[in-house]
Order: sequence, then C-alpha cells, then structure tokens
Amino acid sequence: MKPINAPIEAALHPVIFLGAGPGDPELITIKGRRLLDEADVVVYAGSLVNGVLLDGIKAVCHDSAPLDLEAIMRLLADGYRRGLRVVRLHTGDPAIYGAVREQMQWLDDVGIPYEVVPGVSSAFAAAAVLKKELTVPGVTQTVIFTRQAGRTPVPECESLRHLAAAQATMCVFLSVSMIASVVDELLAGGYPAATPVAVVERASWPDQQIVRGSLADIAGKIQASRIKKTAMIVVGPALAEDSRIVSKLYDAGFTHEYR
Repeated sequence: MKPINAPIEAALHPVIFLGAGPGDPELITIKGRRLLDEADVVVYAGSLVNGVLLDGIKAVCHDSAPLDLEAIMRLLADGYRRGLRVVRLHTGDPAIYGAVREQMQWLDDVGIPYEVVPGVSSAFAAAAVLKKELTVPGVTQTVIFTRQAGRTPVPECESLRHLAAAQATMCVFLSVSMIASVVDELLAGGYPAATPVAVVERASWPDQQIVRGSLADIAGKIQASRIKKTAMIVVGPALAEDSRIVSKLYDAGFTHEYR
C-alpha cells in the first residue's frame, strides 16, 4: 500500500460515508444502493451491516471490525488516491453514534473530499416495528436520542435523569446491557413507574425481538430474555396503547396553509 501522502494518480471521486440503514437490505436509500453497486472499495462496519447488501457487488470489501482508525483511513485514502470509488458503509444513519466525525476530520487534514449520504436510523426502524408515532399532539412533541453513560462517558448535564425531566419520548441507544441503571436513572428523573417502555432488538432484521413493558417491570423482562445488545430502548407516554388523541392536521374544522 502506498503511503498516505503519495501523489494522487486519478482522484475523481470523493469518499462516500453511507448509511446502510437498520438491517433490512431494502431500507437502504435508492442513492445508497446505487453507490454500493458502483463502488470499487467498500469498508463496512462489521456484523452490524447486513451482508446481503454486499452480495454481488464488484467492490473489494473490507470489514472494519478488527481495524483501528489509522488502518481504516489508509484504506479510504489509498482507494481515493488511485481514483477508485470508495464507500465507507455505516449502520443506520452515520450522524448518530456513527464515529464519522474523526474520520471526516482525518480526511479534512489530508485534503481528501468526501460526501455523506444519510440512512434510516434504527430509532425510526424501531418506531415502525412498534407501529408508533414518536410525537403525539398534547402529549409530546420532542424526541430525545441519547445513551446511558458506560465506557463512553456522557456529560452530566445530559444524563438520563436530567433528560427525563422533559417527559418526552426518549430513544436510548447502546444501553440495553445496562437496563437496570437506565430504569433507575429515568425514574430518578421523574418518569412515573407506569411509563410505557419497549425494547426492540435488531429492528427490521428477520430475527428482531420486541419486549414491551413499563419502567416498573422492563428491567426484569429484559434480564429474563436473551437480549444483550443491538437493541433500542424507547420510552415515553407516546407509547401508551390506550391513546386515541387525534391531530389537527386532517381535522375538517382546522384551517391551515399546508396539508
């Protein structure tokens, strides 16, 4: 492999950071599917990416799971400098817990152009699986994406107990292995024990699992299940099964500029 600062031979194509979606291979965008099919080099995020997305493509594919940042970036830079179409394939949408910031900064530092193509977040896949709208008129108009502090720290002002004061819908990423502490923090922050909770493991994959409950019992249900990781915790009053609130958007008596 050439050194990073080797002369550019035929650099015509920016590196693409591409959201693969939550798992279902049909939940990649049309643009994303085209970019994968056209790619010469794909560096993908290990087992979190559905391998079906890579079936039949012409690209040389590299699993980034065993690689550190420097090794990943050398693959991207080498492909770019050889004039190849390079795709860095992330799960869900790259903007949320995608670790793309340091990769983009690295490319900025060496003068390599890149583009970001969004994908379907696992939060939205979970909502679809649950058949729930995360915002409900008169109940909550706010959705919080967050995680519990673990090996990756979270600022104290963004702790679950602080965020819980909003009583909004909360999508808690990367935290199901700490479900007991998640529950404790949410209760301490003011969510009632009866607040509905759903945990969706591997949303949109063939083997997806759903566990429903409340803050009073969800920890026990998860600990009794085989769900250990790759799951979304969704909590908040918007999940209430008995809600029959109707929005104003299609109300015959509601005047509006757009519908």
